[in-house]
Amino acid sequence: MAKPGLLNIPSVKGQVSAEEWEARVNLAAAYRLCADFGWDDLIYTHLSMRIPGSDHHFLINPLGLMFEEITASSLVKVDLQGNLLMDTPYIPNAAGFVIHSAIHGARDDANCVIHLHTDYGVAVSNQKDGLACLCQSSIPAWANVAYHDYEGFAVNDGEKERLLADMGDKSALILRNHGTLTAGDTVAKAFELMFFMEKACKIQILSQSTGAELHSMSENALSNAIRDLLVVAGANGADNFVWPALLRKMDRLDPGFRE
Repeated sequence: MAKPGLLNIPSVKGQVSAEEWEARVNLAAAYRLCADFGWDDLIYTHLSMRIPGSDHHFLINPLGLMFEEITASSLVKVDLQGNLLMDTPYIPNAAGFVIHSAIHGARDDANCVIHLHTDYGVAVSNQKDGLACLCQSSIPAWANVAYHDYEGFAVNDGEKERLLADMGDKSALILRNHGTLTAGDTVAKAFELMFFMEKACKIQILSQSTGAELHSMSENALSNAIRDLLVVAGANGADNFVWPALLRKMDRLDPGFRE
């Protein structure tokens, strides 16, 4: 029997491939982690994951569920035209589909896309000069960020081309007056980059709020840090170390995301 206040979502594990199920579990974990970190926005904003294969099908959250409710089985599977590919009582969010389908369709390296509306992320998106490189924690996002001007709610297919042109080959995007976005070839890499993006935004707003003159790192130090970034983290550090640790965290908090 389902606990009061919780959804009773039937498992689809037996209806999908092992590869798709693994993608579902990882994406559901990312949703739950976003909720745990306080990055959610009621039922809005989206995380998506391309299903392994050549069809460019991807998973995204259903409209109406909070991030803390997402399970591997509740994610909806759609194609690049927004067609549902499995029977489900849920529907995708149109705004999420436009942004995520554009990136998944054009970027083979963007298997996972995370888009948020956090307070600190939006605060930085409102600033004319965008994200500043104020400290070591700012470097991963600052070195990979692009900008896209606000055009209204992202429900118009015509925005896709402009969003892609602005993003280029970057793996982080600040949507001005809107929020933040990261992409990666794995959930682990997209999530870790978003972690540092959100941390950079928070540090920027907190540092500016003191009113004190800020100290800037030297160009030589910044160049050294960018050069050594992969040496410190390892090319697959997010996948091999960070993500397994985060999955253990979620299993301790509530393993229900795996259902």
